[in-house]
Amino acid sequence: MDGNGRWARARGLPRTVGHNSGAEAVRRAVKGAISCGVEYLTLFGFSSENWKRPLAEIDDLMGLLKLYLRREIEELHQNGIRMQVIGDRSRLGPDVVALIEAAETKTAANKKLTLTIALSYGSRAEIVEAARRAAEAVARGELTPDQIDETRFERFLFTAGMPDPDLLIRTSGEKRISNFLLWQCAYAEFVFLEKHWPDFGQEDMKAAIAEFHGRNRRYGATE
Repeated sequence: MDGNGRWARARGLPRTVGHNSGAEAVRRAVKGAISCGVEYLTLFGFSSENWKRPLAEIDDLMGLLKLYLRREIEELHQNGIRMQVIGDRSRLGPDVVALIEAAETKTAANKKLTLTIALSYGSRAEIVEAARRAAEAVARGELTPDQIDETRFERFLFTAGMPDPDLLIRTSGEKRISNFLLWQCAYAEFVFLEKHWPDFGQEDMKAAIAEFHGRNRRYGATE
């Protein structure tokens, strides 16, 4: 979800306005996903690298996150949406973690859509943590090194139990993954949009999915 700051700057507005408008785009993306029959939607909300931003901006983002968690969870729950968060929670404030845990508990049984928000997330760190947990399982005698294959390794990732993404959409004209779901996106199709995230709407979601359906996914096989 890229381009909140640039969207605001182009309009002579504070970055916080861009982040607020980006939160509205999240609502449209969720509605668009549901209307297209999507069962899993993962949003990259705050990366591990984003902690390098100015403290005032981080505080604004965390405040917006808390507002979203308080304001939107009941509607998500009523619409049958399960919400979960992946990432390093140790760097989040205890009030944020408490709201995340309450939202996850409240929506745990919902089936229409699994909405995953990546917060304080970095894919390299996730893979390293998974390797550490696998090594600990070997040390406890629960696994042998020979038993660690791709399927077993995936169980140690934050996304354990979720299917790999079919489609990755990135806004704002950027054409890179930026440390997002590196393992999981091995065979994902990419769609890059020039528009900034605050301008993203349901029609953009539908168009990206339509483009995805027009592609021939061979997974390394011949045509």
